[in-house]
Amino acid sequence: MSVQYSVDLKAPARPYPHYWEFCVGSCHAATLLRKDVQDHIRKAHNEIGFRYIRFHGLFDNDMSVYFKPSFGFGEPIISFYNIDLIFDFLLEIGMKPFIEIGFMPDDLAASDAVLFHYKGRPCMPNDEDEWKKLIRLFGEHLIERYGLDEVRQWFFEVWNEPNLRFFFDGTQEDYFHLYEMTARTLKAVDPELQVGGPATSVNAWIVPFKKFCADNDVPVDFISTHHYPSDDPLSTMGMNGPGTKGAGFDLPNIDEMTDEEKEAMRKAFMNRVNKNPRDILVQMTRKAKAEADPLPLYYTEWHGSGDYDTSYQAAFDVQTFAYNDGLVKGYSYWTVSDIFEEMGMKPGPFKNEFGLQTNHGVAKPSYRAFQALHEAGSLRIDVPAQDPYCEALVLTDGQNEATVFIYNHDLDRRTKDAKEVELKLCGAKQVWKAVIDDDHTNPKKAWEEMGCPAYLTKEQELALHRASELKYEQLPATGEDTYTFVAEPESVTIFKVRI
Repeated sequence: MSVQYSVDLKAPARPYPHYWEFCVGSCHAATLLRKDVQDHIRKAHNEIGFRYIRFHGLFDNDMSVYFKPSFGFGEPIISFYNIDLIFDFLLEIGMKPFIEIGFMPDDLAASDAVLFHYKGRPCMPNDEDEWKKLIRLFGEHLIERYGLDEVRQWFFEVWNEPNLRFFFDGTQEDYFHLYEMTARTLKAVDPELQVGGPATSVNAWIVPFKKFCADNDVPVDFISTHHYPSDDPLSTMGMNGPGTKGAGFDLPNIDEMTDEEKEAMRKAFMNRVNKNPRDILVQMTRKAKAEADPLPLYYTEWHGSGDYDTSYQAAFDVQTFAYNDGLVKGYSYWTVSDIFEEMGMKPGPFKNEFGLQTNHGVAKPSYRAFQALHEAGSLRIDVPAQDPYCEALVLTDGQNEATVFIYNHDLDRRTKDAKEVELKLCGAKQVWKAVIDDDHTNPKKAWEEMGCPAYLTKEQELALHRASELKYEQLPATGEDTYTFVAEPESVTIFKVRI
């Protein structure tokens, strides 16, 4: 039995802000000094419309922001030169920073904890006065260099996922104290700077964070948090809390494990079952919005659940944007590029990293979905779902153009059925169709057909760029046409319509 949708392209439409274009993530600050990363950011800004960008590690050692002189003689040196290079670039291309304050500079770190290949320091300061001095000088420098009107449009988010022991070697009380010191210092520089948190994973700590700020008259302008469809909101593994540091991330000594034990541990992690419902993100978002109100809610990190290089991610993205309509002020997709060094820079163009683009800037299927959505209108015609997996998102500019997205998606590919779809478009004068699935807009498949080379020639790189293109074919249109097609599992079928 076919799935049938009838769309009146002149039906009343309501505002549908492109909240997913608000921000995009990138790896850590030092990578934004690279030309290829800058090229990827510029391209995504121009073609997708991202306005802000957020990244880890602004104060890490590789940014040379705070460090003691050689041999320890003299006062610590504070330099914002590398930060200026990044922010100058962003403003030149028309973007702005969503500033994640962290991690702790080595010479201010209160513990020996480190994270990731680039060795960020996830801990409290060993000298609170020095931390406040660094934050004060940072705020003053930004205003002096970029102007008060500009910097007041930026966001200052204190830390990243402090509820996870991996990202913060401290308790909930420690983070609240760090937030208070940082927020008060920035507000003393200028009371209209926008400061917020708690920047947690799994939508955590929103209620106690707001209560702490209210009880102690601590300034907060927005709530930020993160979510992924694989999140387990009931898990306590590695979670910091009131008076406690998380446990459970302490792995056995890898050097003492046999190859069989290592492989068994890897398989157990990679094959863990995601029992969340298909609409888990919107359930999380509704709860977080209720907890955040009346403050604006920003998801400063989000993504799919482990299949990032294929049409699966594109279908998941479109569903997410359709479902979270009206719930968030802004979304920040993690990340803009596969130039990503958390676990080291791996070779090969397709390695299932988070990015919208490969190392070489080849657009993944998710990128093309974002691009098509950016080109679509900012008004939505509501179309009731006719199938639990194969649904429609209809956008219009309110004048003479509309775009219909038919996506067939289930979380973690639990349902793998193709759907025959009958789509009736009422009022269409011209129609173009494009597809994102295993056989269309699939550069990974083209790479696999090359033999999966780890290092591309220029010719291979160009071929992958061509394979990534979203190709439209014009269809006949008389104004009352029904288009029958098969929506493959984890596909997005796009109809561009002139009304």
